[in-house]
Amino acid sequence: MGEGRTSSFSNLQRPDGIEILPIRIELPPKGSRTLRESILLQMKRAIVDGRLVAGLLLPPTRELARHLGVARNTIVGIYDNLLSEGYVETRLGSGTFVAKRAMRLTPNQGNGRNTSDLRLVPYFRTVGVVSPDLAQEAEFDLRLGHPDKSQFPFDVWRRLSNRALRTLERAPPVPMGPHGHPALCNAIAGHISFARAVACNPGDVIVTAGAQQAFGLIARILVEPGKTIVAVEDPGYPPLRQAFAAAGAKIAPVPLDHEGLRVDLIPDEAKIVCVTPSNQMPMGMSMSFARRMALLDRVHQTGGVIVEDDYEGEFRFAGRPLEALQTLDNRERVFYVGTFTKCMFPALRLGYAVGPNWARPALAMAKQLADWHCPGAQQETMAAFISEGHLVRHVRRMRLAYQHKRELLIGALRLHLPQLEMRLTAPGLHVSATLSGTIPAGLLVTAAGNQKLRFEDLSRFVVRRDQKSNGIVFGYGLIDAEKILPAVETLKDVMASL
Repeated sequence: MGEGRTSSFSNLQRPDGIEILPIRIELPPKGSRTLRESILLQMKRAIVDGRLVAGLLLPPTRELARHLGVARNTIVGIYDNLLSEGYVETRLGSGTFVAKRAMRLTPNQGNGRNTSDLRLVPYFRTVGVVSPDLAQEAEFDLRLGHPDKSQFPFDVWRRLSNRALRTLERAPPVPMGPHGHPALCNAIAGHISFARAVACNPGDVIVTAGAQQAFGLIARILVEPGKTIVAVEDPGYPPLRQAFAAAGAKIAPVPLDHEGLRVDLIPDEAKIVCVTPSNQMPMGMSMSFARRMALLDRVHQTGGVIVEDDYEGEFRFAGRPLEALQTLDNRERVFYVGTFTKCMFPALRLGYAVGPNWARPALAMAKQLADWHCPGAQQETMAAFISEGHLVRHVRRMRLAYQHKRELLIGALRLHLPQLEMRLTAPGLHVSATLSGTIPAGLLVTAAGNQKLRFEDLSRFVVRRDQKSNGIVFGYGLIDAEKILPAVETLKDVMASL
């Protein structure tokens, strides 16, 4: 491999001689396929550690590209990525600035560790700073993955929780196994057998701290670092692929079409395929029956497995739900993952995994090594909430509420923003749309945020940055129904100003 090239911004100046970007960029060797990622990572690090201070004006893309000797599209893509992830912000007519709300670490923060420390395994040397979503206050919140908890029966939950605590107070101290509370395993098995026709019994269930822990446990028992290839949807659900990437897997992005994941484009070497077939995240389509069968046949032929994330599968507004992959599987190839967070309330970190017979002992051991088991009182409360019918009633009630919000959102978008090309699907709590014209999605998201309107840039779900993804995604779980029309009217005004 040839030597890298180094370029310095120290002599890049405005006409008045003021330095505008006092950092150095090391370019990878000529012919490297990591040019974009390398520049992007260095700029992120410079923002995180404060070398690029908040409010700093970044050079125009054309000028920076000329200085570095790279294509302007490369720099445009880097700026778009920084914008979509909140590292920078744009001001109409003024340029691109380092965001004031971008979190940074000083040398004395974070236990004195730097994410580039060679003592860390490779994946964790390059990750950004993980922080709660504490961006500007939103009057119109159309972010994804946030359910409406305003109608949740907290009084019922409180009563069941108090009963569980009284039971634990009287019960002898009996250790709980890693599978989970027997009553909850039994309730989950009954619930998903009824609601999703998932064939399982209580002994097949592993109770987890949400779907994210389930992904991590599965990755832990299946991934051989540096060797295992995992096929993921592109665009797809970032936390799902990140769990496998953190375990050392090689990520293989696979494109979609109107039927879901393109099974014919899955690499033969991929031993794990991660999918959201009920409600593809973020595009929203359901994987067709023919495509589901093709996927099952494919992994059988290659000796692989499927990780099925039943993302928001409870909320389908038209037609009967298609069978889960786990239901169709008769060769023990599917790990089925679900969560209660999306249908109840975000603070509830309870989910579950149903794995093939051959994998259950390993899953249980991985859970035991992770945290032994989820909190007992919360599990017993959840078991009663399911078994006494409260969950089914709540989901039924929320399905009607979400359908009403969906109709309001789609109607308002059609009326006020007919230029948006919406992708309308039957399930889920979000709607995606393609932007026509020349407005970049990242710029629109930032400009809308300044008006206290929040939604998602589709690019944050994309794996291959070379593919076109000028789209936006609206979630309608969190927003109040009466705010949907004003939100769309605000968006119309923002778009007219750009």
